[in-house]
Amino acid sequence: VIGGVAGGMSFATRYRRLNMDDHIIVFEKGPYVSFANCGLPYFMSGEITSRSRLMVVKEKDLVARFRLDIRSSTEVISIDADAQTVTFVKDGVEGTVHYDELVLSPGAKPIIPVIEGIHTIPHFELRNIPHLDKIMALIKDKDPKRVVVVGGGYIGLEVAENLHKRGIHVSIIEKGKAILPVFDEEMAYFAHQELVKQGLAIYQDDEIVKVAAPYVYLRSGKVLEADFVMLAVGVLPESTLAKKTGMTLGLREGILVDHRYQTNLPHIYAIGDAIVVKHTVSGLDSLVPLASPANRQGRQLADILSGLSVTNKGSLGTAIVRLFDLTFASTGLNEKQLAGTSFQAIHVNAYDHVAYYPGATKIDLKVIYDPKTEMILGAQAVGAKGVDKRIDILSVAIKAKMKVTDLQELELTYSPPFGAAKDIVNIAGYVAQNHLLGLTKSISYKMVDAFKDNEAYLIDVRPIMERMAYGHIEGDHHHDLDELYQSYSSIPKDKKIIVYCDSGSRGYNAERLLRSKGYDVYNIEGAYAMYATLKGK
Repeated sequence: VIGGVAGGMSFATRYRRLNMDDHIIVFEKGPYVSFANCGLPYFMSGEITSRSRLMVVKEKDLVARFRLDIRSSTEVISIDADAQTVTFVKDGVEGTVHYDELVLSPGAKPIIPVIEGIHTIPHFELRNIPHLDKIMALIKDKDPKRVVVVGGGYIGLEVAENLHKRGIHVSIIEKGKAILPVFDEEMAYFAHQELVKQGLAIYQDDEIVKVAAPYVYLRSGKVLEADFVMLAVGVLPESTLAKKTGMTLGLREGILVDHRYQTNLPHIYAIGDAIVVKHTVSGLDSLVPLASPANRQGRQLADILSGLSVTNKGSLGTAIVRLFDLTFASTGLNEKQLAGTSFQAIHVNAYDHVAYYPGATKIDLKVIYDPKTEMILGAQAVGAKGVDKRIDILSVAIKAKMKVTDLQELELTYSPPFGAAKDIVNIAGYVAQNHLLGLTKSISYKMVDAFKDNEAYLIDVRPIMERMAYGHIEGDHHHDLDELYQSYSSIPKDKKIIVYCDSGSRGYNAERLLRSKGYDVYNIEGAYAMYATLKGK
């Protein structure tokens, strides 16, 4: 086994349980195997208090319990596929060992951008414990006050949060138009709001063009001061050894494997962040550098090489990140990935448990589905609590090939401290059914201004106090839902009517009433909450 962290160690331990007499050699380039690389950012803030807790299972325990031949701090430098040998280096001394079957689990490598003058300032990536040790040494010795984090994805934002909690001022540079690029723009904006609220500086659609310590120069012309730089632009498959050996590579030089994780070379298999997988929803080649798929793949390959009937079924890419007081989670595909295909997106918001029980907090949920097949294509959610539960439910629903309307039928636990009789996942199913049955017609919150320009008649159906407290869409008209039955006759019938409230449910009630009176009515999909988010208000 080449690579002794998530996928490699998952394979080795499972394979040992199924094959008690085989000799299992695990090569690990770094000094530690089976460490918690996902936990590294949280040690920087002190949230994880002990460095030893990052060692999921100590090497000596793995050797004793599973009789593994672990060779840490040992780099495999070449593979001879014909002779079935690997050549390795430890402490400057080369050696060769024969294999019957070879498993590659080299993981992913950080993308290191080329930045003029980056050598003039301390700069780090965060992939392993030696990287972490260098960062912590700088923090201890230099007491830095300012850091620039390059990259607004999961790793960059986790690093940013934890350095901020340590009292370091953080500036985040994101080359794309929005941070959290795996989320659609309106959902990612909640992250932008949260980070700004917490005091972090965000520079989107921008990049570093030059560094001359202590100054960092951006393409926009802005100049930032920094004591060090964290590079978290993203990752690529670590396929250097595979390429050198003649294995077939695919998307972004990820290793191509079949349904049994076999490469194009006999007796050589690959798992984890380094491989190309089929996306569960699209069926297309994809890279999913996440711990859960890597661990699952390691176990599955151990089963396959032990003669069990198991296959590689691809990955969905379900992921989650905490940013201060909010949680962001997603599964499946987003709108950007679905561009050019037929899909319907719906937004719903509700409390994580019943509103009357203390401590209820809002969840904003987006579900994307195919209106022809009703299959769920993806989902994203933001909230203070309960986000993980809802996205996990929707991940299971996608894997189980449930239709979006089937979400109505899910019987989820309910008690006032935990949920609601109609959970937000159920509500997403109800809303989708209303769309599919033609009981509601909607326009996207993104299209509201265009419809206004075409002289549509826009109605806010919220109470006047709510309207005054939270603002409204410029140029609209106000008709309180509870008074609409008495006032609807003043609404013109020769215009397209667009109704809205904060969440969509009252807008739907208004739509049904006005439609019964002969009006051509549309509810704003995403409601005022998403429109206001789009406008940055």
